[in-house]
Amino acid sequence: MSSYSIADNFNEYFQVRFANTKQLRQEAFKIRYGVYSKELGWEPENELEMETDECDDYSFHCLLEHRRTKVYAGCIRLIIPPLNDPSRQLPFEEHCLHSARTDVVDSTKFPRGSFSEISRLAVLDTFRRREKEKSVPYVLKDVDPNTIYSEEERRNFPNIAIGLYLAGIALAKLCNHQGMFVMMEPRLNKRLRRFGLPFQQAGDEMDYHGLRAMFYLDKDDFHSQLSEELLALYEIIYQDLSEQLNLIPFTDCTDK
Repeated sequence: MSSYSIADNFNEYFQVRFANTKQLRQEAFKIRYGVYSKELGWEPENELEMETDECDDYSFHCLLEHRRTKVYAGCIRLIIPPLNDPSRQLPFEEHCLHSARTDVVDSTKFPRGSFSEISRLAVLDTFRRREKEKSVPYVLKDVDPNTIYSEEERRNFPNIAIGLYLAGIALAKLCNHQGMFVMMEPRLNKRLRRFGLPFQQAGDEMDYHGLRAMFYLDKDDFHSQLSEELLALYEIIYQDLSEQLNLIPFTDCTDK
């Protein structure tokens, strides 16, 4: 058994890819289709077998690539209002502000462009299923999950989702955002808190594909409470992304 840390193991088998081409973004849309349309039935099926919406045009997309096979295991996006239309609302603003707890955080007071929303995290069930499950998973590539991944590789599969969350947070950090929002289940928030991501519940619970609420993570908490091992993983992901893209960080022009 390897004595590597979580960060070393993760970095050996996976790499975060910034989806800076149409082809890479379409790989993310295909993963989302497999999860949100085919598996969960939350979005309608279509002939293109890609799940998209209007927010994709003003989002940064990331993929998680399995290094050896070049299979994309998962994806995430960070939604940011476009520079030429900063008044365009993020999904949580459009659908969830009526539930906002403004005593926790009032996003309407934030400068436009200074915050973002994590959305559409998806992981192929090939990388989520237990090895001994007998059902054949829905996969987007001709991959046999019973034979192609070693036991050592499979031990890293539970870290995929947290790696994607850290990628979204690293993007927000690179953008110099003062915070980020996400709609998620309260029980997921409890897990993320244990990892050192103290999202604050900033909205009342509502029924949207299950019980969900609006949560907020301030920039001061992007990585300050991560464990030593997860901080090392975050730093690897942040460095990878910083080398793949050039961003103009948000600057509040009212600052002296």
